Amino acid sequence: MKMLKIFRFISSLKTTNVRSCIAQTGQISMIRHIKIYTRTGDKGTSATFTGERRRKDDAIFEALGTTDELTSAIGLAKEFCKDAGHPFIDRLDEIQCILQDVSANIATPKSSARESHTNLTEFSSKNVPTLEAWIDEYTEQLPPLKNFILPSGGKSATSLHLARTICRRAERKVTTCVRAREMDMEPLVYLNRLSDLLFTMARLAAHLEGQEEKIYRPINHPTSKGNN
Repeated sequence: MKMLKIFRFISSLKTTNVRSCIAQTGQISMIRHIKIYTRTGDKGTSATFTGERRRKDDAIFEALGTTDELTSAIGLAKEFCKDAGHPFIDRLDEIQCILQDVSANIATPKSSARESHTNLTEFSSKNVPTLEAWIDEYTEQLPPLKNFILPSGGKSATSLHLARTICRRAERKVTTCVRAREMDMEPLVYLNRLSDLLFTMARLAAHLEGQEEKIYRPINHPTSKGNN
């Protein structure tokens, strides 16, 4: 019953990746008859998991929408990485599923949540050490970073860089909710560490493909070569 309630709510947010996550756990039958459209948001409001209705431009929905955008960006990057045969596809799958847990926590604002709500959407702090272990593992496979690099290094790497920048935006949006004491700190820490992981994965993808990472150089700086 706990997972059914969360899956129904996240599905109502039109986050498509939840279906693949549920399929992996054998729970797809739970959402078989849920309609995509509800008509309940036609007047510019939407409901949180607690049942409270807020404007769609509320900070909660800004954070939810950006997290959903991040999940989609990771999905696109995953397809490029899959084509290139990179070894971290399963980990990107796992991240997408955990981002649904982040969304559930965001969608449970503390100002209207009861204990029954927060018990369902509590985000585990155990997710962060996993990301840190992956960052350390991949960093050991890379040459030291000595310059500021631009998003580059092939389609896999560049798409991971794009996901990283969206992750940073999601982190900023979630910060607003945390500062307002509407949600827990743990999802914010997870997003912070995830952006570091996506950066490292982007570098690893370029490295494994033998692609060159473009280094920043000050084109218009007075000391740059070629300027009079």
